[in-house]
Formats: sequence, C-alpha cells, structure tokens
Amino acid sequence: MKTIYISDLLSGNQTGNIVLSGWLSNRRHIGGVIFLDISDSTGMIQAIIEKRKISGVIFNAALRVSLESSIEVRGNMQKNSNNDQSEIFVSSFVVINENTLSLSPRPRSNFDIFDPSLTKQMLDYRHIYLRNPKIMAILRFRGELMQIIREWFFQNRFIEFDAPILTPAPLYDNRTAMSIDVHDQSVYLTQCAGFYLEAAVHAFERVFNLGPSFRGEESRSKRHLIEYWHVKAEVAFGNREDIISLVEDIIGYITQECIIRCKDTLRTLNSELCVDGLKSPFPRIAYEDAIKYLQSKSYNTHFGKGISTAEEEELSKLYDSAFWIVGIPRSVEPFPYVIDESDTRITMVADLIASNGCGELLGVAEKIHTSRMLDERLEEKGKLDDPRYQFVKEVHDSGCVPHIAFGMGLERLIRWLLNLPHVRDAIPFPRVIRRSIAP
Repeated sequence: MKTIYISDLLSGNQTGNIVLSGWLSNRRHIGGVIFLDISDSTGMIQAIIEKRKISGVIFNAALRVSLESSIEVRGNMQKNSNNDQSEIFVSSFVVINENTLSLSPRPRSNFDIFDPSLTKQMLDYRHIYLRNPKIMAILRFRGELMQIIREWFFQNRFIEFDAPILTPAPLYDNRTAMSIDVHDQSVYLTQCAGFYLEAAVHAFERVFNLGPSFRGEESRSKRHLIEYWHVKAEVAFGNREDIISLVEDIIGYITQECIIRCKDTLRTLNSELCVDGLKSPFPRIAYEDAIKYLQSKSYNTHFGKGISTAEEEELSKLYDSAFWIVGIPRSVEPFPYVIDESDTRITMVADLIASNGCGELLGVAEKIHTSRMLDERLEEKGKLDDPRYQFVKEVHDSGCVPHIAFGMGLERLIRWLLNLPHVRDAIPFPRVIRRSIAP
C-alpha cells in the first residue's frame, strides 16, 4: 500500500531515500539527464535521472515510456540549491502500467478545461479527464463544500435524514419525472425529497437531506442537469421570514468557510471566490414588480408566467448581490406551498437569484399544514383523487404543523462560488439533456 505522497515530500516531512508511486505527467531530456514530472492525488514533483549514475536499461525505460503511464521511482530527496524545491534523484525506475490511450490535450497537462471546443471530448472521456488538476480541484472543493454544509446543519440542531430515491409520486408532473418499472410497478426517480422530509419534520422538527434528484425538463441552460445533488431542509413551526433568515445564514457561513479552507482550489483554478454570499440580508423584489420591470424592458412576459434565465439576468442588473423574488404565483409553483392570504394569486414562496448571471440558486417556502388548503391545491393541480398522494394527505391529517423548507442545487452553488461557466463542470459525471448517458 502506498504510504508516501507527493505532498509529504514537498512539505519536507520525508527526507533521504524514498519510494514514490504515481503517474508520469511530463518529461524533458537534456543530454544525459531526464527530468520527470511525477503526479499523484496530492501534487507534482520533479524527479531527475542521470545517465552516468544509472543503468542504460533504466535510463532508456524512462526515456521511452509514454506520458500518463503509472510508474514507481526510488531515490534520494534533495533540495535544489537554485529554487529550494524538493527533487528526487532517481536510483530505480519501474513502469507499473504503460499508457496506451492517446488523448490530446493530455489529462494532466495544463490547458483550459472550460474551452468550448474541448467540451465534447472532455465529456466523452470524462473518466480519464478526472485526472486533470483543475477538475480535481473543483471536485475537492465539492467534497469540502458538502462537509461545510453538513457542519452548519449539525451546529444548528438538524439531523440528516435519508429520503428514498424511488417514489410513487412526482412533485411536479409526470412529464418532467423519470419513470422506471420496479416489479411491475411504475415509479419515479425522486425530483425532490420534500414529501419525505415533510413526514420526518413531524418527528425530528429540523431535518436535512443531501442527495441526488432527477428531472427530465427539456432545458439546455447553463444551470440545468438531469441528475444533480439537492440540499433540502425542513423546519417545524416557522414562516417564510424564518426560512429566508436561515438560508441567508447558511449561505454566509458557507462563503466564510470557503474563504478560509479553499485557497488551494482557487490557486489551482487561477480564480477568485465569489463572496457575494456575505452581503446579506439580500434585497427583495416582488414577483409582480419583477414582471412589470421586465415588461418595461420589452420582455414578452406576463403575470403567471415563470421567469426565464434571460429575465433573471436582466433583473440581476438591478443589484450587486444575490436577491430574492418573493410571492411566486400559485400557477407556477407545485401544490405543497401555502397560498398568501393577502393575495390569493401568489404563494408564500421566494426564489434566491444568484449574482453574476448565475440565475436561480434555491427556493424557500412555507408549506401547507391544513388539510383544507392541501385539498384545494391538489384539486387545482389535478391530483386530488390521485392515490399516489394519499401518504402526503395522511401526514396533513395527523397533527401537521406549520413548517418551512428550502431546496438548493449543489452544482448551482459550486458554479456560483467558483465562477464556473456551467453546472456540468461542478459534478464528476454530468448528465445533460440530449446527450447519451455515457460514460
């Protein structure tokens, strides 16, 4: 088992003779000296092979082996007197497995991973390009971010609740849900953990779920995937102001922790973290006012219509931070959300629109707790007599209390924080519309 990593060597924790396993990312040959750039999961180090100090067989093997091959070197760690960098002077060189797949650009080479001309190749060979240091940095950030999110929830008295992926009842409609057959029963891949968190919140009062969701909308925007990870939470005994305040707190916490913990990611990406999450409380605009403003800018929209990506970008020009759109119409929102008593055209819902043109980041809502309002909304959406929603109705018939929720796409959050061009860059294996599920 490997016990020494390149980060150990670069930090000075290992000296003298060492054995290192990794991959050959680059090579230079000057006279009787070969300079090897060796990479592993923690970084890159230079190894030096001098012809006069090693057998011709080893020297030739190091000279001829293809780049990206897996190798093992033995040698002595020394500091370069010119730049004080740690280097390995090689005494033994072994090819573990030679690379025979020719890709250009090479996975570990320095190139623009966001170049649109490379998108297809990088998706086709995503299983190989995962080795690119910039992609690795994004995915490390993703892992760190998930830990930060969980920390905030645990510090604020939430418990993590594992909701099922298979469900009999889609949140929206059959058209946007992905159906599968399980033992002759037609069920769906989850669009949202909300039905199950709603049940759980009446036991635990504060619950969250971090898991996959699936939606089949025909959308090819830069913020849509058909498989993505969802941060969902519900709290008993609260209102919309409470959930807005809670979300602003978690976004601020996440941003602050990323500033502290993720410097290496930003250095690798040669990027800066978006810190607009620290600007809360975020400004608000009523949905109706947003529609009127868009109409004044010649957008073809009207009350009761969803706000498009281009329209969100137009509204973003009004603010220098993320902002809330409050009071989304009942015609747009699914059935579980409370109707505003002061204006029955709208729901007690708000969407947080990210800055920098990243679009909708998350939504918050007061959820229905009375059977009367639930039946009204189910009937409105054509679901009142649908037996698939019987378990939802039973929760509301069993001492249901006012409860609040939010849902946020993890990849959208990563895109916003790292200023990525597309959400597909924020997930290991992107699943996007009109593309084969491969690899």
